[in-house]
Order: sequence, then C-alpha cells, then structure tokens
Amino acid sequence: MVTPLILDCDPGHDDALAILLAVADPTVDLRAVTTVAGNQTVDKCTLNARRVLSLAGVSSVPVARGADRPLVRPLRIADDVHGGTGLDGPTFTGEPSVPESPLRAHELLVDVLREPATVVATGALTNLARLLTEAPEAAANITEIVWMGGSTDRGNIQPLAEANAYVDPEAADVVVRSGIPFTMCGLNVTHQALVTDDVLARLARIGTPLADVCGEWMTFFASTYRELFGFEHPPLHDPVAVARVIDPAIVRCVEANLVVETEGRWTAGATVVDLDGYTGRPPNVRIAVDLDRDAFWDRLLTAISVC
Repeated sequence: MVTPLILDCDPGHDDALAILLAVADPTVDLRAVTTVAGNQTVDKCTLNARRVLSLAGVSSVPVARGADRPLVRPLRIADDVHGGTGLDGPTFTGEPSVPESPLRAHELLVDVLREPATVVATGALTNLARLLTEAPEAAANITEIVWMGGSTDRGNIQPLAEANAYVDPEAADVVVRSGIPFTMCGLNVTHQALVTDDVLARLARIGTPLADVCGEWMTFFASTYRELFGFEHPPLHDPVAVARVIDPAIVRCVEANLVVETEGRWTAGATVVDLDGYTGRPPNVRIAVDLDRDAFWDRLLTAISVC
C-alpha cells in the first residue's frame, strides 16, 4: 500500500534528505511540499525545497510557500546550524528547474487534502495550525501528522526546547490539541540517527552527483554540530519522521500524554511528555523512543541512490 504524503518543511540540511527519502521510497507518494520559516527565512527555505527536488529530477511535486513567521512570536532562524543559505556546503547558481507554485501553502494544502493524506512536518507547525483554524474541513482529511520536533528530555536551542517546537510553541500546542492522530519524533530518537564515518563511506560509494552533494551537505552539517554541540557525528533528524511513515517498525513508538509549554519563562517550547503516567492525563499521541539504525540508513541510502 502506498501512502499519500505531504511534506511541510524548512530546508535545512536534514529536511533536504527527508525530501529525497519521500521522493524515492516506493511506499510513499509525495503529493506536495510546503515550506515554513524556521531553519532560514521562508524565502530561502522555499528556494531550497525547489533546489532539492530539481537535483532529484522531480518536476511533478508542487512547492508552495507558507508562513514567514510564527503565530505570535518573532522569528528565530538557525543560521548557526544551517548557514546563510540554509543549505550551506556545495555552491549553487541560477534558478532551480522546479518552479514555485502560484498557490500559497494554505491553498495547496486545501487542494491536496481533498483526499486523505499523511502529513510529515519537519519544521515549526505554523502552517498546520493555520490550516486547522482557517480550513478545518481540509484538515479533517489529514490521516496522521508525524512531526520531527520536540524531545522527551533536553532541547537543542534552549535547555528544554527543541528548535522546531521553540520557533512556534503556540502552533505546536494547537496541532497537538486538535485530535488529529499525532506522532512526535523528537531529539531522543533522532539522536540515534548519527551520520557516522561508515554512513559517509556508503554515501560516497553511491558515486552519483546527487550523492556527492549529499556528502557535502553532511560534511558542512557535521562541522556546525561539532562546533556548537561537541558532537563527533551529527544527528540526521528529519528523515526519521519520513521513515516512521514508510515502515513503522523502523521507529518504535509508545503512547503517552504530550502537552506543549507556551507560557514558561524558561521553558517555552518544551514538549512535556508523560512517559510514566505521573499526571494521570490519558495518552493523546505516539512518542518515538527507539530507532532501527541499520534499517533507517539502508532505506535512506537506497533512496539517494535511485533519485
């Protein structure tokens, strides 16, 4: 069975590889890519999404520009991680071959969601929160939202907040409370998807121009993670959420209660996951807790090799 898929993202190095996985894996049918400000401005994220699809030789997937800022907060971008373009590493010139859709993200989502689809979100949840408010009849056709965001423990932009949650916690709160089936793939599981030397060696052996670009992206990404966080090898967050849709066995989940902190002076953007039932609140989401690393990398590297 092939799963219709919408990817809402803010490319971003790890978003770029999530796009490639969604494009090439035969178990999903990528229907649309929508962009949101986060890793960089929405202008740069939209250009990057178009560029990745162009590199993959894909022309049939529309790319629509979404929210340029969070619902209520000022935008904070992650140029310290992803660089001035959002996809620093290889140098690109000229316009990508894939055009930007004349539709805005909200309009494209309404159009694509005339039929049921799964949404993988790998950035702030601003676009989806707006869809829930402005077009609830379209949002009702979302089969599931699988989000790369949050964490069951520490954060990566604040002590308790992961970046995609911190950029727009109000939007995350709206989406989590919507009642749409929701799966959170947070840092606790994506930190298991490390781009180790053996992964880079396998990527180099693919030997295609696209694989070479991916290697350059990962080399840049590794350098910023080493400088900022002291990681020997960088974690590749966003493709984990796509992998969960492709094969749930790759990303093991448990049911738990999740609330998103929006008011804490020191904890805004924290994803409060009650794994042990302390609060007595019933489970409302699935929480990813474990990654089959070998299966994950086999799937992603195969996708890159066939793009």
